[in-house]
Amino acid sequence: MLNKHLFILAHQLGCKSFYPTYQFLMKNQWSSYAELKENQNKELKQLVSFVYENVPYYRNLFKNLNLFPNDIRTLEDLEKLPVLTKDIIKQHWEDFKPANLSSMQYDNDSTGGSTGTPFQYRLSKQDRFLGGALLYRGWGYGGYQLGDRMVILAGSSLDVGKKSYLEKKAHEITRNIRKLSSYDMGEKEMMDYAEILNTFKPRFIRGYASSIYFYAKWLEKNDVSVFFPDAVFTTAEKLFPDMRKTIGRVFDCDVFDGYGLNDGGVGAHECPEHTGLHIDTERSIMEVVDSSGFQIDEGQGQILATSLHNYATPFLRYATGDEGFILSDSCSCGRGHRLLKEVLGRQHTMLITPEGKHIHGTVFSWVMDDVSHVKEFQVVQKSIEDIQINIVKEPGFNEETLEKIKQLILTKSPNWNIEFVFVDEIKRTGAGKYKFIMNEMLNA
Repeated sequence: MLNKHLFILAHQLGCKSFYPTYQFLMKNQWSSYAELKENQNKELKQLVSFVYENVPYYRNLFKNLNLFPNDIRTLEDLEKLPVLTKDIIKQHWEDFKPANLSSMQYDNDSTGGSTGTPFQYRLSKQDRFLGGALLYRGWGYGGYQLGDRMVILAGSSLDVGKKSYLEKKAHEITRNIRKLSSYDMGEKEMMDYAEILNTFKPRFIRGYASSIYFYAKWLEKNDVSVFFPDAVFTTAEKLFPDMRKTIGRVFDCDVFDGYGLNDGGVGAHECPEHTGLHIDTERSIMEVVDSSGFQIDEGQGQILATSLHNYATPFLRYATGDEGFILSDSCSCGRGHRLLKEVLGRQHTMLITPEGKHIHGTVFSWVMDDVSHVKEFQVVQKSIEDIQINIVKEPGFNEETLEKIKQLILTKSPNWNIEFVFVDEIKRTGAGKYKFIMNEMLNA
């Protein structure tokens, strides 16, 4: 109980509306989709009026499209606006500054930079704390309650390794967490992490899907026993079926996937039914659209975000760079949210064959699931014809394994030139993430 009170107090000092907002969100998760959508439309109308009056970029955009605020009143009306890309934002950065920005409380923030140069944006304090409250509600689907012990294994995009030692300890104490870095996961560090798990005894573990998966495999291989949490929450990267299975087996618990972006304000979380990720509605509007920008009721498409509360840098129909598969069915758990069957990953993980086909990079995970003695791998597309496979070998890896990998890949394109490079480790990104797929053609 003391941990819960300290946790709430720390958040209330940052934003006095935090706990009332959290209580509202916990109740609101059981609202019908019609009610959730009605509230979204209400917030959207207020946002559109604000940007039309205060943000030069949108005032010019509406004028050029011959639109007025009353023309954008519902989620469906958003189709009247073009998709907003990072390039557009960078080119018109000064025009995205609200006229009353000086009166707002906000932080300058940036994305993790795993796709290249970090993307800069402003995040209002209200929106940040709303995002935190929604995250805690999402964990609550897996049993989390405010103040529960949690270990976080991640990098800078989850705020690990960004604070001084004293700031880190204060943050850990007030939030009853321990932060473990995914930057350096050598033998010594992973033994230290096991000791922390066994002494701290967290109810939950959260972190990058690849980092937790890598650690779970290490624990299993080295026969190291750790305290079993009630659940594991993964985020930031695609959680493949084999990863979920391994993590659940090693930690002897259920695994819940999550998806969230502060720059777009979108979030979605799994419940125990595992029928999909429940899409949050209170902070943003998430659209899944086809290649022409039209909304999809069910199927795969690009994820767009309209952040309803980040008035410091308002984004309407912001291209997140992710693709998702949206479902029209509701979950049997009783929550009214729309569902994402899965987040398919960033568009830059798409690979192009010499035949002109686009193949999602997840196919290589399936290829590697069919072979053994591969500790880690990374696929790099150098050109249309050239694919480089970086491999960290395990004992037992041989020419037969190599040939099997090659033949499986060639079933996707017989005209690819495949180069295998054996490395001691796969380098993590600046944010500490493990990127399975890299398409250098898109960064050229």
